[in-house]
Amino acid sequence: MVRKKLSIARILLFTLLVLILLLVIVYCIRFFSPRQLDDVNPLIECSGELLDKSDVLMVIPMYKNVSIAENKAWCEWILSLNKSLGMHGVYHTYNEFSYSRDEEYINIGREEFKKCFGFYPSIFEAPQVALNRDNERLLKQIGFEARGWPNMFFRKVYHCQDNGEYAIHLFWKFRITNKLIDFI
Repeated sequence: MVRKKLSIARILLFTLLVLILLLVIVYCIRFFSPRQLDDVNPLIECSGELLDKSDVLMVIPMYKNVSIAENKAWCEWILSLNKSLGMHGVYHTYNEFSYSRDEEYINIGREEFKKCFGFYPSIFEAPQVALNRDNERLLKQIGFEARGWPNMFFRKVYHCQDNGEYAIHLFWKFRITNKLIDFI
């Protein structure tokens, strides 16, 4: 009986150590991975500190039906930051890519992005990270690297609008702010 309890204790201790090791590994990956900033658009206020510390800027091409290409000074300024740029949805509507889209729809965003920056984006992240499988396949066919939840798990992803609310699986929400993202 004593040996059985000792054996269970060893298994629990081993499991706990493995779990701690995995958490340390994920923390280290997050610490050294490029930082990403979502919701970049001239109509959304974004702190210079967030722009400075982020390596990848995810741009919304048509926020509130206004093209980023209409603000040439903003486009030039974003380019001058010398960051990697990606496309964050087309219009950034709620669950925009939970519904099947066609190439024509995605090309609206791609074209506005190109008019602004002079090149097509190669990185794509859906708003609320809600991307159905059909859209993911389509994006990959077009040539995008489609980013999802693993991206947010393995790198620090900030938001210009720091409301701190993130949806998971479209029904559960939890609060996390940019300051907390810096810590974890």
